[in-house]
Amino acid sequence: MIALQETVTKHWSFHTDVEKLGWLTINSQGAGVNTLSREAIMELETLVARIEDLASSGEVIGVILLSGKDSGFIAGADVSEFDAMSDFSVLPEALKRTHALFTRIEKLKVPVVAGIHGFCLGGGLELALACHYRIAVNDEKTRIGFPEVNLGIFPGFGGTGRSIRQAGPVDAMGIMLTGKMLKAGAARGLNLVDKLVRHRDMLAWEARKAVLQKRKSKSAPPVKRVMAMGPIRGYVASKMREEAGKKARKEHYPAPFALIDLFEAHGNDWQAMSRGEIDAFVPLMGTETATNLRRVFFASEGLKKQGAKGTKFARVHVIGAGVMGGDIAAWCALRGMAVTLQDIDMARIKPALERGKALFKKRLKSKREVDTAMLRLEADPTGKGVARADVIIEAVVEKLEVKQAIFSGIEDQLKPGAILATNTSSIELERIAEGLKDPARLIGLHFFNPVAQLPLVEVIRSTFNSDAEIGKGAAFALAIGKSPVVVKSAPGFLVNRVLMPYMLGAVKRVEAGESKELLDAAAVAFGMPMGPIELMDTVGLDVGQSVARELGQAVPAESKFAGLVSAGKLGRKSGEGFYKWVDGKAQKGETPAHADLAGLGRELVQPLVDTTEVVVAEGVVANAGLADIGVILGTGFAPFLGGPLKARADGRA
Repeated sequence: MIALQETVTKHWSFHTDVEKLGWLTINSQGAGVNTLSREAIMELETLVARIEDLASSGEVIGVILLSGKDSGFIAGADVSEFDAMSDFSVLPEALKRTHALFTRIEKLKVPVVAGIHGFCLGGGLELALACHYRIAVNDEKTRIGFPEVNLGIFPGFGGTGRSIRQAGPVDAMGIMLTGKMLKAGAARGLNLVDKLVRHRDMLAWEARKAVLQKRKSKSAPPVKRVMAMGPIRGYVASKMREEAGKKARKEHYPAPFALIDLFEAHGNDWQAMSRGEIDAFVPLMGTETATNLRRVFFASEGLKKQGAKGTKFARVHVIGAGVMGGDIAAWCALRGMAVTLQDIDMARIKPALERGKALFKKRLKSKREVDTAMLRLEADPTGKGVARADVIIEAVVEKLEVKQAIFSGIEDQLKPGAILATNTSSIELERIAEGLKDPARLIGLHFFNPVAQLPLVEVIRSTFNSDAEIGKGAAFALAIGKSPVVVKSAPGFLVNRVLMPYMLGAVKRVEAGESKELLDAAAVAFGMPMGPIELMDTVGLDVGQSVARELGQAVPAESKFAGLVSAGKLGRKSGEGFYKWVDGKAQKGETPAHADLAGLGRELVQPLVDTTEVVVAEGVVANAGLADIGVILGTGFAPFLGGPLKARADGRA
């Protein structure tokens, strides 16, 4: 097409063509993803003023908004500006300015069509919703949603009202309250997107047709809108509060509850809801919760920089088809790797394959995708996959001599450059590598149970390892969608080192007669995702006993803990530990009353925080920030507190 009247700024380009179509492209210079920074919004204001003039004069008959980035449309507002923007003297005016800009786009006399590929999140989705029509690429890379709740806020550029207008109150509030990212098809089903195309290169052509045909998105039908009408809205709001309360306490995470209050006040009028955003949004931005969640966000993003560049992984071989090994294998297959899973015989491998299929059915949308994933997960009792694998992960019982024998037996079979890794939860790598010809090759890749839910992988560095080997290990963790934290080889590494004093301290109190239900409830009141006794059952009492022994905290033979292990009552995986387990849930009795549950929880967590300080002082992790994000990702330590060390610095732990 022939470009006329082209304008290029730092973040945008705009030109018209011979058909009088205006092509507006966001492509922020020097950034891997597009964000709506204050500078980008100011530039857009200038361009929208020009588009208004061109539309009034008839020189433009429609506008098509696209992204010039391969990574996607717009990832949201620029989070790096949030600390400065939390200033009450700056934020309200900035929000009003952006609201006014998006309203001007919505009121343009010509059609405005957004073409979406890749990430369309937060403020990016709010901008797209201000357009008259939305087209998205229907592939695995497209993700659409409002993740703001994960930063302690909610949409603030008019997205609350516009999403309710499009998807209806229940569906729109659902995606805002959960932060769930939708695939293109799901977004189309909720009416957030109007049209799907198969490939990115089809966006421009389909958007051109939409402009020429003056297509306009339709609002949610009355059957959905009725849920925000009259007394029904109050009932819906109360149910939303009830569900939100099951996942988080209001004092810990105020944003979901503030959003529900806004909906209850204005949910029947999308424009009033959008206007009401500003007054409700401003107090959230400067809260300790939002500040700490931003810290967690930046720390998580920082982990992505640890992987070696240019590394590719296609084949993984896992030795050990128990709970951890089988679940690691299934996760790698889910993420697209060809996986061979080895154990003594098929009888031991079969349960892992069954668990893998259950995971695939839960995570994949069609039988064809499930069947394809199962083809990637291959039983391999003879270990023929070792020689072909890019990554070999040992995940057998925590016995030093067993691990040493496995690695000595396969070292000569490895192809050049393959990663050789152990999933040991506590044994120093130097001891495991003693019998190897090249001990520098062995690294640790320590996953956490349940593998499909916990994002952390500790990349364990021994005194033998080079930066290159550790970089490859981190790159592999990133390739399978995990967050790598590099830690020094030392008993218990980071997470188990800090967890054990916390869990064993709670077990000791139970042994002394305190209520396990009370202790678990207290930890949750403090902000932990589950209590220490339930966590011990989830980890496995045998694993807990083994790690405790490695850390020099042997479980007394006469204790209830040791008795349960001897009786084979190992927790969730055996159906009984400290609790009985039914359908994966701990069967708990009544929780005794307590005057200060959160205070008791803080007391319980103190050993964890104390040990985190020791671990940093010993250099097991490089700094306090890495320790905080590692403990959050590996234990679920309250993100709203920013991590154990940040919580202590703030006087909250």
